[in-house]
Amino acid sequence: MTVILDGKSLRDKILNELKTRLEKFDKKPTLVVILAGDNPASKIYVNNKKKTAEKIGINSIIINYPANVSEKELLEKINELNNDKNVTAILVQLPLPEHINKNRIIDAILPEKDVDGFTPQNFGRLFGGEEPYVYPCTPRGIIRLLDEYKIPLEGQHAVIVGRSNIVGKPLSQMLLNRNATVTICHSHTKNLADITKTADILISAVGGKIIGKNMLKPNCVVVDVGIFKDENGKTRGDVDFADAAPLTSYISPVPGGVGPMTIAMLMSNTVELFEKNGL
Repeated sequence: MTVILDGKSLRDKILNELKTRLEKFDKKPTLVVILAGDNPASKIYVNNKKKTAEKIGINSIIINYPANVSEKELLEKINELNNDKNVTAILVQLPLPEHINKNRIIDAILPEKDVDGFTPQNFGRLFGGEEPYVYPCTPRGIIRLLDEYKIPLEGQHAVIVGRSNIVGKPLSQMLLNRNATVTICHSHTKNLADITKTADILISAVGGKIIGKNMLKPNCVVVDVGIFKDENGKTRGDVDFADAAPLTSYISPVPGGVGPMTIAMLMSNTVELFEKNGL
């Protein structure tokens, strides 16, 4: 029987634990989100983050810039936030306007305030076998979801479809750290189905690739990170859920799987930075 990996209920459990954890402190952590431009999806994400943060006792500040903001102005603001002892965590909402160098902006954040775990120092620590200040939110959420359902990782063949810096690459290292055998596939991979059929755990994070039962090994675990609107305006993921689910042992839905876990890990990372940095 297929078990649904319920990210919503686990998110709620984690948020309640974080709220209780924060109640013992006199001071609250402060998460600052920088939003540049008027991307509608970004605005929704940022507002959801703010609501969630405030619900559990995290101060949340949104700094909204117009799309024509200069790179210099963003770098100056990040420098100011880096030096502000009242700021616990800094998040730059992606995507940024095209004239802004994303890497330069991310690189400017102090690693000990880098709530996404994307700075070169935190990325380097992860891939160099050291502990980063925090792990990237979506990969951390995936691992946490698998752990919650006691899905073994050691010795398992994990196939990741997608090689982004946000999900695929950091997740591959985190799975290696747990002694999984990891294969990364991407847009140039030949005979993709031949590889995905060998996966004990299949994680798809490309946003639009349709994965059905013909690409799966019986009783595998499927984690769907993709999220987009189909031609009918319905929110869906990379996996054809109805087709694939009967063949799996565990599968995450879209929505309600990885998405809620990402925001839960953002809150968890904020609290961890708050505690690690001496409040």
